[in-house]
Amino acid sequence: MSIPAKLLVDIHTHVYLPRYASLLRSRSSVPFIRTITNPQGTREDRLLILDQEPSGGRPVGAQYWDREEKLKFMDKHGIDISIVRYSKQGVISANPWLDFLPASQAHTLASELNNDLEQYCATSPLVVDHKIKRLYGFGLLPLVPEISTSALLEIVQQIHNLPHLRGLIMGTRGIGKGLDDEALDPVWAAIEKAKLVVFLHPHYGVDSSAWGEKENGHVLPLALGFPFETTTAATRLILSGVFDRFPSLRLLLAHSGGALPALSSRLASCIEHDPIVASRLQHDARYYLGKLYLDAVAYGPEELGFVSDVISRAERYKSGSLTKVDANRSVGSRQLLFGTDHPFFPPLSSSDKWASVTWNLEAIADVEGWTQDDKDGVRGGNAISLFNLEE
Repeated sequence: MSIPAKLLVDIHTHVYLPRYASLLRSRSSVPFIRTITNPQGTREDRLLILDQEPSGGRPVGAQYWDREEKLKFMDKHGIDISIVRYSKQGVISANPWLDFLPASQAHTLASELNNDLEQYCATSPLVVDHKIKRLYGFGLLPLVPEISTSALLEIVQQIHNLPHLRGLIMGTRGIGKGLDDEALDPVWAAIEKAKLVVFLHPHYGVDSSAWGEKENGHVLPLALGFPFETTTAATRLILSGVFDRFPSLRLLLAHSGGALPALSSRLASCIEHDPIVASRLQHDARYYLGKLYLDAVAYGPEELGFVSDVISRAERYKSGSLTKVDANRSVGSRQLLFGTDHPFFPPLSSSDKWASVTWNLEAIADVEGWTQDDKDGVRGGNAISLFNLEE
């Protein structure tokens, strides 16, 4: 494995940039930023993204938008490169995070924010002893209601033309009838042609009534709601035939694919007994999991090992395959990429390292059946290749 491939690359990390923070400060309904006086008598900014936010919203500060703070975090944890994106919690990345704006304003803002992010990354320092920048980014696609296809294609082309943006962030709702709406086919075609990576990230979770009346803080929405949202959106894409029509599309799923790996054989069984869907797809549903990339934000080695097993067996389910393909988690590891979810879930002390970093790195290190090259790949080599960072 080459030296650049052994770099540590964080592909799940968030930023706010000043233009968007200013917009949030100007608003009085969610999403917005308000300034409060805390019990210690200090003024602080709070972000509210949903009605009835616990504790009056979450504190936000320089770590969300100051590049030097991002680089300090990276240095503290030995992270060489970050592929940054506008924050899901900050409601600014693609459809779920621009959908409070009219189409024309969302289109203009997405274009401006993409240029801002390009500048943020292009002027970042180089990795020591390499010609690779320390920061690259996912652009914004304004998938808001009433947006025109031509406007979306314009933004895809803009992202493609910005050299330090190597993909785009997309929410789970899409436009019209969802991400599986055939109206998006021209957009998928343009993304595939541009070889951009689509990071599919949840925001809305599931119906909150599922959590019952007992107070459990944010545990159920974050631990279950977000992954279930991703699971449903990705499954709808598979069922729609998107991966048959656009076989080179590169889709990256947050939170290790949610529950999709664990439910993929059950999904295949249900499809087998539903002639409407069965006749629509070219392959067994389990084949399409081999088309997916997943972040390694799973926090445990057993989970990562299982997910890599499921991914690795995909070719077994290719239509017409006569070869028995055994699960090989070393092969499956090539589709997994390290992430931290920074700046969310900070440590209680400024001197502590972030658990989202240490837990996920320990999980990668402890997966049984992965070679050192496999682990180096998940830590950074796979991202170097997927995002063409050696160009």
